[in-house]
Amino acid sequence: WDAMEYDEKLARFRQAHLNPFNKQLGPGQHEQGAGEEVLDAGSEEISPELAPGEPEFHCSERVMDLGLSEDHFSRPVGLFLASDVQQLQQAIEECKQMILELPEQSERQKDAVVRLIHLRLKLQELKDPDEDEPNIRVLLEHRFYKEKSKSVKQTCDKCNTIIWGLIQTWYTCTGCYYRCHSKCLNLISKPCVSSKVSHQAEYELNICPETGLDSQDYRCAECRAPISLRGVPSEARQCDYTGQYYCSHCHWNDLAVIPARVVHNWDFEPRKVSRCSMRYLALMVSRPVLRLREINPLLFNYVEELVEIRKLRQDILLMKPYFITCKEAMEARLLLQLQDRQHFVENDEMYSIQDLLDVHLGRLGCSLTEIHTLFAKHIKLDCERCQAKGFVCELCREGDVLFPFDSHTSVCTDCSAVFHRDCYYDNSTTCPKCARLNLRKQSLFQEPGLDMNM
Repeated sequence: WDAMEYDEKLARFRQAHLNPFNKQLGPGQHEQGAGEEVLDAGSEEISPELAPGEPEFHCSERVMDLGLSEDHFSRPVGLFLASDVQQLQQAIEECKQMILELPEQSERQKDAVVRLIHLRLKLQELKDPDEDEPNIRVLLEHRFYKEKSKSVKQTCDKCNTIIWGLIQTWYTCTGCYYRCHSKCLNLISKPCVSSKVSHQAEYELNICPETGLDSQDYRCAECRAPISLRGVPSEARQCDYTGQYYCSHCHWNDLAVIPARVVHNWDFEPRKVSRCSMRYLALMVSRPVLRLREINPLLFNYVEELVEIRKLRQDILLMKPYFITCKEAMEARLLLQLQDRQHFVENDEMYSIQDLLDVHLGRLGCSLTEIHTLFAKHIKLDCERCQAKGFVCELCREGDVLFPFDSHTSVCTDCSAVFHRDCYYDNSTTCPKCARLNLRKQSLFQEPGLDMNM
């Protein structure tokens, strides 16, 4: 038939408001409305008309109209039975066969492809009905919230298939961002990674500690599915962080920076890790758990930027007492300049992977220098109270007011007295202020009647 005849038949079908899931024709219904077939690709003959009572899904045109019904996302009245799913499955197969028979790149073939997609979405809706699901589910320390976004395309972390937000209910864990279908929730066997971060926040600091597939009994380290290096029955994929092997469902070839390679080799090249390791490293990236001077003290000899960062951090710790006793600094909330790196105002030893990554990229040195300049400006120029807390060199008694974070000063570790660096090292390596205090103690204890062991 030609295009006009096809459009007329389609209009009659929509006008009649037929239910495409009815298996039989009504007793008074004309065969032409439900029994006309599409011509084969190489023939112009019309197939025989259907007899009353014959199932509709055997007709190729009915397959085309089934996918074109305007309410293909709506649910027909009544409950679906197994036969309804079977009808859709057979309609899909016949529509696929029709696509193969129609001319390549023709408009009718493109329309058939669109109808095939609609049929498959309808079948998926039947298999995954939109039931009333709770908004919050708690499983294995995961805290799942039902997602409201319908247009975002995601992949289920459990079954490794696409989540169709328009017709499927899905959840996301607020702790580790694990995503899955509602039907996959009860199949999850891995606890939430955020609980491990809370209870055991430490890295594996051995570089890819491989033990071999035999130690895993030739099974995936997470789901225990059989795996092998030859890919039969499933390909074994190694995680560069744990050194263990995983199946393709648990290892998606995600890339991540490996902490052990950073602290030992200053190597920031991303490497393939499992899904579980990827989530753990993502949650740990900003946690200051690396004590570099204990793990690899030689790293400071080869990375000059680390030496500069350490000096800036030490100066900020010396500025902190000024701010916590200054009303103006507290009102201006100057210390909040480092709210993203709170450990910088607590110690100068601990680092996070994000800190080291920013050092490698040259970002941390610039930002920390700006904050250091802002802090010093407040203490030495803007605030009179902080200026009054400066020091005079105990040795030469000359020069400007000194502050412990100045580059040309030295600070006594015992009494916190401040000196010119040149004066301190030229005269003695012992603090003169501490020496005077020791002399006073000795003279006090040497008075009659005082016990030296008090």
